[in-house]
Amino acid sequence: MMWINIMLIPVVGFIAIVIGLLYAGIDRVLAARMQERVGPPLTQPFLDVFKLMIKENIIPEKSVKWLFNSMPIVCLASTIIILFYLPFGGFSPILGDHGDLILVLYLLIVPALTLVIAGFSSGSPYAVVGAQRKMIMMMSYEFPLAITVVSIAWLLTVSNVPDPFSLQAVTGNPVWGLVGPLGFLGLILQLLVLLFVMPGELGRIPFDVPEASQEIAGGILAEYSGRNLALFYLADAVKVVVFASVIIALFFPHGLGVSGWVGVLADSILFFIKLFLLMFLCSTFIRVAMSRFRITQVVYVYWIPSVLVSLTGLLLMLVDALL
Repeated sequence: MMWINIMLIPVVGFIAIVIGLLYAGIDRVLAARMQERVGPPLTQPFLDVFKLMIKENIIPEKSVKWLFNSMPIVCLASTIIILFYLPFGGFSPILGDHGDLILVLYLLIVPALTLVIAGFSSGSPYAVVGAQRKMIMMMSYEFPLAITVVSIAWLLTVSNVPDPFSLQAVTGNPVWGLVGPLGFLGLILQLLVLLFVMPGELGRIPFDVPEASQEIAGGILAEYSGRNLALFYLADAVKVVVFASVIIALFFPHGLGVSGWVGVLADSILFFIKLFLLMFLCSTFIRVAMSRFRITQVVYVYWIPSVLVSLTGLLLMLVDALL
């Protein structure tokens, strides 16, 4: 079994990259159609990565070169690693016995930290401003995200589910069936918070303040080019798959209940449909419908409304459990 898991690791990484780039292409096509533009072809993200891979990798003279070159690799690797702990398609997580919700929560921080370090190591004032904004934004959305995750684990605990922080326990005991009417409303509020955190985690409009091309010339990635920029591009594509998979594991783990390979195939198709719907709602639709927030607005919406909504959801779940 261990050797099978080791062999599956590069397969999952490759599939995640392909799916991430494919969804990035779908995202760009849908956004263009919604804005009545022709837009790029579906394969444009693949072409962009190929073009960047064959371009010169320029390193700024004032950068901390080893950090500048290593952060894109760490960013992509850490993003893919998260998928090893999450159910993917109709398959159980590769490292499901070695990690839980707390580990996933910590791992979600690593790609954002690599971007912060990349910005500070590049020696560019634009990148430093972008890194500062990314750090502030990360500290803002992590709090409501943590409240939601802890709420799910608490619900499993009071429902006498063994090992409540285990992702296998979460996916094996869908939360919607563990609550009454008030708890159901509380879960809806927690889901809304996660859907609001997702574009911030992905750096999508209206939460793209660390990159803001019109203000800080690309921010964190202002000095990146060639292969390094391609790796960040790939990590950004995979992050969509990762965070959407987290939401699916927490709130929509349901399969079709069909056994055998037919069931695995059906559950995989259903998983990718869920993935597409989350991508469209939290990435495509919101960036077409809204304009960029200021960094002060980002901090406000995550620290005040989002935290209040998540705490209200937790309170409703608590009252529901007491009743």
